[in-house]
Amino acid sequence: MDILDEILKIEAIQQARAKNNNLQNYNAGKIKHKKQLAFHKCQAKNRWVFGGNRTGKTECGAVEVIFFARGCHPYRNITGATTGWVVSLSTQVQRDVAQQKILNYLNPNWVVGVSMLAGRKDDYQNGIIDYILIKNIFGTVSKIGFKSCDQGREKFQGTSLDYVWFDEEPPYDIYSECRMRVLDKNGEIFATMTPLKGRTFVYDEIFLNKFDDKNIWCEFMSWEDNPFLSSEVVNLMKSSMNEDELKTREHGMFLEVGGRVYPEFDTNIHVIPPFEIPHDWQDKLSIDPGLKNPLSCHWYAVDFDGNVYVVAEHFASEKDIDYHASEIHRICKQLNWHTASNGMVEALIDSAANQTTLASSKSVADLFYEHNILVNTRVNKDVFSGIQRVKSYLKNGQNKTKLYIFDNCVNMIREFKTYRWGKGDSPVKEDDHCMDELRYYIMSRPENKKPAEKLNFVQLEKERRIRALRQRRM
Repeated sequence: MDILDEILKIEAIQQARAKNNNLQNYNAGKIKHKKQLAFHKCQAKNRWVFGGNRTGKTECGAVEVIFFARGCHPYRNITGATTGWVVSLSTQVQRDVAQQKILNYLNPNWVVGVSMLAGRKDDYQNGIIDYILIKNIFGTVSKIGFKSCDQGREKFQGTSLDYVWFDEEPPYDIYSECRMRVLDKNGEIFATMTPLKGRTFVYDEIFLNKFDDKNIWCEFMSWEDNPFLSSEVVNLMKSSMNEDELKTREHGMFLEVGGRVYPEFDTNIHVIPPFEIPHDWQDKLSIDPGLKNPLSCHWYAVDFDGNVYVVAEHFASEKDIDYHASEIHRICKQLNWHTASNGMVEALIDSAANQTTLASSKSVADLFYEHNILVNTRVNKDVFSGIQRVKSYLKNGQNKTKLYIFDNCVNMIREFKTYRWGKGDSPVKEDDHCMDELRYYIMSRPENKKPAEKLNFVQLEKERRIRALRQRRM
């Protein structure tokens, strides 16, 4: 009986430890939330997850905070105590959402001190926490501070931090202030949010990444990405929402007037790191001309399976043809780009390039020709047909893509995200220069046949004898 009692005591202790160690059980089973893991693995300093309700976005934000505080991050080398902030929209939201999530993954045995804004220290789970001190694996103490946006920007000044977690979208002034707080320590910003406010600074600076900040990473989480969410719960939530609500609540998408022209475009699928393009894949350039407006030019390649690659970009406004031609030749030299038999670079261009202006007796096409760029103005400009063909390259009947864009083509990637429908069946005619010349190229029906393999001596001799045998029989 003594042995049995000891075994029961040990099992009770193990069960108690397991109950208080949700962190150890996070994504530890056979079923894993792959996008949560991608968030933790990402090494960018400014990470954002856009997700609807119950997609698992807040969960991964809370766990990331615990990883930093405990010093046990599986994908980062943390070497000592850390100090960070958890930022909510209000103190009530803090208590009910972010604070609750963090405490769910925080073993009470790790807590060495608590400061309260409201409530009792001996019942901090039900109060509003100012900061909490955590034992880390180095034998020192980390600090998790809690802030709310309704406190105002002044409350976010003066402290150097290792990280800031935004639970939902903050006002821009608070976001800017928090970026300053992590600057000294080369710290990190991460955020989990549902984009209910539409096209705010987050849309422009994070999702579109208009400043081409290499430290920015973002991901969308939908109900489909959460393997722990039952189909019954999903169907129940869907039944009470309209189409616009579903886009935001289910997929975490930004609401857009008119809707995106290319919702098939997915940066995880269509945007790839650059690689050296084989010489026999190189095809043509495509140009949408502009003087005051931007001129957009991209370099296109096609592999032997008909897949199209957008491999380089020139995009500039308020420049003359001399400048554009010089940049095009510079990039061609950098890529070792092929030329036509006459030594000229071949490109497609909007037929408007045939027109002359009051400032010149020569057309844009003539001026490019003088700079050894042979432009073909006979392009198919049918917008609706062109859009449908581009869509077929983004996703064909087998749900596969035939269009890949190198991640250095930042303006084309941005336009894919912002290109939207206007009235009727026409897209809004703004910020569409890359989209126009992409259509010109795709409508040219690019293809690339694999060159015939050269036969060796034995193969040539075999063919010769077969031909001789056939002639004798004739």
